[in-house]
Amino acid sequence: MEKTIITAAVTGSRPTREMNPAVPYTPKEIAQSAVECYRAGAAIAHIHVRDPETGKPDFKIELFREVMDRIRQECDMIVNLTTSGLHLSGPNLIERRLQPVALRSEICSLDLGSINFRDAAFVNSPEWGKTAAERMREYGVKPEIEAFDVGHIYQALDWIEEDLIDDPPYFQLCMGVRWGIEATPENLLFMKSKLPPNARWSVLGVGRAQLSMITLGILLGGNIRVGFEDNIYLQKGVLAKSNAQLVEMAVNLVGLLQRETATPDEAREILGIDH
Repeated sequence: MEKTIITAAVTGSRPTREMNPAVPYTPKEIAQSAVECYRAGAAIAHIHVRDPETGKPDFKIELFREVMDRIRQECDMIVNLTTSGLHLSGPNLIERRLQPVALRSEICSLDLGSINFRDAAFVNSPEWGKTAAERMREYGVKPEIEAFDVGHIYQALDWIEEDLIDDPPYFQLCMGVRWGIEATPENLLFMKSKLPPNARWSVLGVGRAQLSMITLGILLGGNIRVGFEDNIYLQKGVLAKSNAQLVEMAVNLVGLLQRETATPDEAREILGIDH
């Protein structure tokens, strides 16, 4: 089996300091948290940005640039910038969502297919998916296809067939997001069974599903994601002190299951990212 790639999703857009005081808000805090995760064993940092004053979700290109520059000054970690734009509204949404791609991070998230979350509709039109795939190819950015349900995989298969996504395709299976696919072993096996044979894949589990989903992901030969975007607890009733603490947990789990973690360069090789 290939080595296990660990992604650290260090802030997301939902957790707040009221939920866990360790959630990073400023570009400096987000970058520092990512670097700590790298030192703990993560190969990829998945980046959202926040308003540095309020901590609310933000999408300013200068914030993304500062976080990426700070990470690159400290280590060779792979940077994965979000293009979700869940909290954006108004005109020119596709172009505004695609701003991070121009920074040429090695990976950007690519959400295909729409879904209702508890408090918002996450709309990803066919026009968005095609435009985003084409733009990422133009800038030499690897798409991380986020799948919240099986239909999202089916849409990705169409784009792959149309040669809009380069080999090997890379999927992030997002398990347990209400009202996406439930985080159960049966569902993860089902989602994995629908992937193309040459796909690279990772799995995340939201909240208390994190541990079970990453454990099964490791056993199935996949890659895993941890971090405050998905879960702010180390164990039931115990808040994680940092993102790095969650990465340390994941590294220990990989070792207990008799596998090895991938370095950033090894992750680039596995995912087909040019050095």
